[in-house]
Amino acid sequence: MNLGTAQEALKKYFGYSSFRPMQAEIIEQVYAHKDALVLMPTGGGKSICYQIPAITMPGTALVVSPLISLMKDQVEALRGVGIPAAFLNSSLSDLEQRQVEDDFFNKKIKLLYVSPEKVVSQQFFPLLQKAQPSLFAIDEAHCISSWGHDFRPEYTQLKFIKKNFPTTPIIALTATADKLTRKDITQQLHLNEPEVFIASFDRPNLSLEVRPGQRRREQIIRFIQKRPNQAGIIYCLSRKSTEELADKLQAAGVDAAYYHAGMDAAERSLVQEAFINDNQLVVCATIAFGMGIDKSNVRWVIHYNLPKNIESYYQEIGRAGRDGAKADTLLFYSYNDVTILRDILTQNESSKADLKLAKLDRMQQYAEAVGCRRRILLSYFSEDIQEDCGNCDICKNPPKSIDGTVIAQKALSAIYRLRGTVGMSMLIDILRGSGKREIFERGYQNIKTYGAGRDIPFLEWQHYMLQLLNMGYIEIAHDQHGVLKLTTASNRVLFEQEKVPLVRFATLKERRDAEKERAKKATRPQRSRNELFEHLRQLRKQLAQQRGVPPYIIFNDATLEEMAAMKPVSDEEMINISGVGERKLHLYGSTFINAIEEYLGK
Repeated sequence: MNLGTAQEALKKYFGYSSFRPMQAEIIEQVYAHKDALVLMPTGGGKSICYQIPAITMPGTALVVSPLISLMKDQVEALRGVGIPAAFLNSSLSDLEQRQVEDDFFNKKIKLLYVSPEKVVSQQFFPLLQKAQPSLFAIDEAHCISSWGHDFRPEYTQLKFIKKNFPTTPIIALTATADKLTRKDITQQLHLNEPEVFIASFDRPNLSLEVRPGQRRREQIIRFIQKRPNQAGIIYCLSRKSTEELADKLQAAGVDAAYYHAGMDAAERSLVQEAFINDNQLVVCATIAFGMGIDKSNVRWVIHYNLPKNIESYYQEIGRAGRDGAKADTLLFYSYNDVTILRDILTQNESSKADLKLAKLDRMQQYAEAVGCRRRILLSYFSEDIQEDCGNCDICKNPPKSIDGTVIAQKALSAIYRLRGTVGMSMLIDILRGSGKREIFERGYQNIKTYGAGRDIPFLEWQHYMLQLLNMGYIEIAHDQHGVLKLTTASNRVLFEQEKVPLVRFATLKERRDAEKERAKKATRPQRSRNELFEHLRQLRKQLAQQRGVPPYIIFNDATLEEMAAMKPVSDEEMINISGVGERKLHLYGSTFINAIEEYLGK
């Protein structure tokens, strides 16, 4: 197989003329029968990395996926563009399962989606041996690691794959994994010298905003009213709060439903199907909602409460704007949320309680940040960017900064001289020239930077250290008891005279006043979607209802936006619209062309 074949398949089936960054390299890795670990943000195009090899290689690819609803969505989307695909899970009857297994054995399908429980079962193994898959794709691979935010014990049994199919390539994919989790995935799956592909986690189409937690409901109502006909999710911490918030929104005239694990399966299914099909635009939900939904046209995500960690937060906001069109995210933050989450984490006895609390601290630091929020998120995933994003609330209303280069140099120099062996509190004590016994027992008073920052109070030092952490100049090694380490970016400050702007230390009152002021200014005007876009959106919904599929399976919002801008009136023009492949041109092209011609003839 070669990349030309892959590009032909990309255009033919998916309607895209070129691959996104790293997709082509990952596909070539699979073609070479080599293992790969792929990190791409939600909506970044992970599925293409295994779907294109599956389509173009002989045989059937086996995709391990943890959620029934996600399997159903992906199989439906693949069939919608003419690719034979199927899934095996508990939603099928015995007769249906046997038919899928026969098709798998006879190589009549290109992709088979199965749960981790199914793939490790003794009953399934003989079929797996006979069918000899062309490729194993492990989706949501972070679930295999106890360091990750969504550990699932059944995933740890997947190590049998490499043992029994040593020459079959494995591609492990996840949207959220820090360094520790990435290393653990490789070890747990026994991957053979895998190439690690880390795509940019930057989702520039997502706006990022944090507001104080006061009067959340009133703010949410105004937020939704400014976004008519747009689908969105509001994540809440508890089941009770999803119901209460949905009731309050309904009383204010917003058609909102709620979703949580305490509802029976039929009720949950009704809400999910209504949301997928654009019949229910607003859902108040616990984090159980959304993981299994491949809906591309979610236009906003609100967090009513602070999430437990940045991995979860980034995965959840990533459910907005998967089509690449603009989308908004809003996080409400109060210290009460932190207290509740701390109680939950400390009450649940866990070997990783300290790690979970440390990750909660990072989430709190993000919410209280005074610098570009996107830089904070990207640096958390070890991505070094030097420019502010311009699309978060801090960038739009920047606080006053000072030249913090000397402060940064003192801190980074101390970490360098201490060889990355101390945590943040100890480092600050050393910089302030503390006389603590532990410092003298370890000889830290002898390093050149001991006492170099004695003129800066402890809390102020902490304020600056957190900024350096959030900006990617330092990182925390959680597997080494939380010690601080230097990064690539820190070398630029120590050895290349890079300037470091820091936000000056402000009192708690000053910070709260500034947050309130930002919240007042934060309601920005929405982009206008023209009349033709709305006309095409209604047409899409009618076609979806006729065919019994979600609207985004027909075309996503970004494709409709391009149609509304370019106004294609022939097959040749329509096939050049991103997202229009041969199958969709055949199924829907003339219908949308007629609608555009009718609109232009007004």
